Amino acid sequence: MNKKTLIQVHNRVKPYIHKTPVLTSGLINDIVGAKVYFKCENFQKMGAFKMRGAANAILCLSEEERNKGVVTHSSGNFAQALSLAANKIGVNAFIVMPKNAPQVKKNAVKGYKGKIIESESTPKAREEMANKVRQETGATFIHPSNDDNVIHGQGTAAIELLEEHPKLDCIFTPVGGGGLIAGTALAAKYFTNDCKVIGGEPANADDAFRSLQTGKIEFNETTNTIADGLRTNLGDRNFPIIKEHVERIILVEEDDIIKAMQLVWERMKIIIEPSSAVAFAALLKEKEKFKNKTVGIIISGGNVDVTNLPF
Repeated sequence: MNKKTLIQVHNRVKPYIHKTPVLTSGLINDIVGAKVYFKCENFQKMGAFKMRGAANAILCLSEEERNKGVVTHSSGNFAQALSLAANKIGVNAFIVMPKNAPQVKKNAVKGYKGKIIESESTPKAREEMANKVRQETGATFIHPSNDDNVIHGQGTAAIELLEEHPKLDCIFTPVGGGGLIAGTALAAKYFTNDCKVIGGEPANADDAFRSLQTGKIEFNETTNTIADGLRTNLGDRNFPIIKEHVERIILVEEDDIIKAMQLVWERMKIIIEPSSAVAFAALLKEKEKFKNKTVGIIISGGNVDVTNLPF
């Protein structure tokens, strides 16, 4: 991986994604004591940054592979992202979703012409079903976060942010499966001199925080967090990048996440999901350390059930 490769990725996905806005709030700057720039991937196609990685992964396939389609297992944003990206590029997408996935998410996948195959909700059952689909159809499996092409695609959000604000001291992202923070870390490495990348993670699902401490991938016994997009684990493709290039991970409590989410809704008048609020919550928690700095935050998505808000 080098800067030239990332520029190629950036140019490759441009026709298939939105260049999302970067917003700022004088009031939030005052609260934090820093200049804060929010990269609003809640305005991305299908409502989250994952469109970037999904598009890049499909575009990197050979014509023969594209003809056989793609398969993934996801109950959330990546299910929608892969379905929409495949639809735009003209490829079949087979999406393994747990039977108990919210109907609203299944409807979104169907709306993007993804073909849903239901499985039991355990990670093992989802993986086995995805394998079965792959063997039956010849489709290429694309992991939601532990795939080099997905990671590189996710990094294009930070590239766009840095094009507008090249002098950032640090960029905060949420940490779930690790694709976004790994891609962001690569963008910071190749497009800045010394911009630190910092993760925000729920204390109730702190596997990435513990992984950085022990130097090996850790898992969660429970993931009882409102940030439902961050309940997944790091993988062997993104963890080495995170270990080498991410400065640190800050843990936040559930109340911190809700307050950060509410502040953005009220002050910026934009819809963000709980997982997105985790990165901002991390900055708020340790704001004294970032006084007078210039900070970027990647708002990862806005797919929230408005009938079930936490505030």
